[in-house]
Amino acid sequence: MSGLLVAAIGPEMVLATFLLFCRIGACMLVIPGFSSDRVAMRIRLLMSVAATFAMAPMLLPIMRQAMPDMELATTVRLIAGELYIGLLIGLMGRAFLAALETIGTLMSMAMGLNNIPGVPVAGGESMPPVASLLSVAATAMIFITDQHQEVFRGLAQSYTRLPPGLTMAPLDGLEQFAGQLSTAFWLALRVGSPFIVYSVVVNFAIGITNRLTPQIPVYFISMPLIIIGGLYFLFVVISDFLRIFLDGYFTWLQYG
Repeated sequence: MSGLLVAAIGPEMVLATFLLFCRIGACMLVIPGFSSDRVAMRIRLLMSVAATFAMAPMLLPIMRQAMPDMELATTVRLIAGELYIGLLIGLMGRAFLAALETIGTLMSMAMGLNNIPGVPVAGGESMPPVASLLSVAATAMIFITDQHQEVFRGLAQSYTRLPPGLTMAPLDGLEQFAGQLSTAFWLALRVGSPFIVYSVVVNFAIGITNRLTPQIPVYFISMPLIIIGGLYFLFVVISDFLRIFLDGYFTWLQYG
């Protein structure tokens, strides 16, 4: 029995499984949720290995067909290609979180909270409190709504759309990533546009008031009111904000 098992698990199968791990592990290295610094590196490694073994029975035939031989040059080319595709997929998903953090920083400025230091969440750099709140909420909702499972389904389907051994020019990948950045930031601008309007209206009103009553320090008096109004506005729209954002992210997971 052990001899049959050793014969079944040969060098070709081990190499094919490792090539699967290259794409899956590279994607999970940067995809939102799994790539957070709050998740220990060993945990991320174990999750990547577990996901590879779980999808290996389904994907090994595709990978073994893409391996014409086991020569060193062929192996290096396949490893580089799988790492490139995995990182490209992960960075496309990461673009959504980057856009959300950017619009969260803009919202903090509109509410007058940009000078208050926040807590670093996904990375090592601190962000304004509103950006940290939105980042944590979006990451939590990705797991609560089981969208993290769609990541693995998308990775499995990527072997059909981007088969192993496919020669993909860096310019094509850069064009796809630029398009994804555009889509993600347009989505973030759409959900954060009410706060841009709020900032313009409030600052315009304060400027008019200051011109009419220059003897009153309007800017110092109005700052607490701007913060309170911004927080109430955030309380009213945050559910729709996250829903629209997650719908866009889920659409990319399904059709991107």
